[in-house]
Amino acid sequence: MLEIKDLHKAYGPHEVLRGVSLAVRPGIIHGLVGANGAGKTTLINCLYGLERGFTGTVRASESASLLVREVTGLVPYEPYFYPRLTGREYVTFCLQARGRPVADLRGWNEVLELPLDQYATEYSAGMKKKLALLAVLVQDFAYLILDEPFNGLDLEANLLLKEVLKRLRDRGTGILLTSHILGTLTEVADEATVLVAGQVQRHYTAAEFGTLEADLLAALHGQKLSQLAQLL
Repeated sequence: MLEIKDLHKAYGPHEVLRGVSLAVRPGIIHGLVGANGAGKTTLINCLYGLERGFTGTVRASESASLLVREVTGLVPYEPYFYPRLTGREYVTFCLQARGRPVADLRGWNEVLELPLDQYATEYSAGMKKKLALLAVLVQDFAYLILDEPFNGLDLEANLLLKEVLKRLRDRGTGILLTSHILGTLTEVADEATVLVAGQVQRHYTAAEFGTLEADLLAALHGQKLSQLAQLL
């Protein structure tokens, strides 16, 4: 299990995360919901070891000495690709950086359909997201952190990704997933945490997703709703 307990992170006087706690369990898709600026990406960076200077506990509970990134693959919101590397070379680089053998990509690429011998920087936004996903799928991680994985995908790829995530969950992979597309997230997630201004507003089970949108609307736009009631 990936655990976050009482996580605080500030940039100077601005506290971005204020006592956040959540857990990502094996075989569960955990949605992370919040507006821009709520602290979602900062939380992911702290969990994965890309941010320092925070307080609280971040760990993979399987072992006290195990780092989260040793058992977890990350697909960031905007994956970075070195110039003049093909898609195939990018995946090879990711594997070699972790000391893993170069994998046969043919099976996964029959699913994702990427031009692996083309420069990755020439890919469309959706193709770049699929390439970053390919680089973690071939490594068979116990956990995945996916920051806005549906962003930039067309309808066909969106449907395919949802099926991939469900099958990963069914084989025991724990997934932390953020998405601005609330309907897509609730279709695949088993539970969700809502962040508002760096704090956990509430944890939801799938059975409680029916109230999530209304609760989030009230938390983010309570005053505007009052104004709307006067206008409409």
